Amino acid sequence: MAENKRTRGACAYCGREFARAGMTRHLASCPEREKVVEAANGQPGETGPLIHLQVQDAWGGDYWLHLEMAGSATLKQLDKYLRAIWLECCGHLSQFSVGGWRGEEIGMTRKAAQVFRLGVELTHIYDFGTESVTLVRAMDTRTGRPTTRHPIALMARNLAPGYECQECGGPATRLCLECAYEDERPGTLCGEHARGHPHEDYGEPMPLVNSPRVGLCGYEGPAEPPY
Repeated sequence: MAENKRTRGACAYCGREFARAGMTRHLASCPEREKVVEAANGQPGETGPLIHLQVQDAWGGDYWLHLEMAGSATLKQLDKYLRAIWLECCGHLSQFSVGGWRGEEIGMTRKAAQVFRLGVELTHIYDFGTESVTLVRAMDTRTGRPTTRHPIALMARNLAPGYECQECGGPATRLCLECAYEDERPGTLCGEHARGHPHEDYGEPMPLVNSPRVGLCGYEGPAEPPY
């Protein structure tokens, strides 16, 4: 597909936009996030470790998430979250490993607090045929109460990358896989040029969604947070 400028993302607490690295620094001191954390810690109940995870696609890094995960939650729950927001198309197999693609596999029943230490990076692979590879790194930890009733909270996410239509240069919303794979063209099309576009072998142009799996194995989203 066409090249993009480095993506920026929005903080889920205050809405301010930053690049991926800048978002890590922002979340450590975001006043709106501090209010949410303070309110959660003021509630009754047990406290525990919570881990700030930076998640990014392994190839370009244009797609990324900042998550806070309860230390008591399992890698299976993180796998389920990644499938829902980024990856799920056909129920493919997946795994976590440490040390890259051929590194040591980490069991899905392991709890986050058992696996993640500051700087530890896991590789997540979804679909061993047309693979999507995601890097998950522990950026920070805190002890307190979760800010939601769910095991994972979305703190920030990249804004959808902008692509240009290969025909007119306008904003693209669809992807022609035949152009991208067979004709060595970007394949990105606006709505007008997607209509009637020749695509004999790969079917209709598919929607461009905010996921690193776009264009792989017929993935069409929804690419939305599961909660």
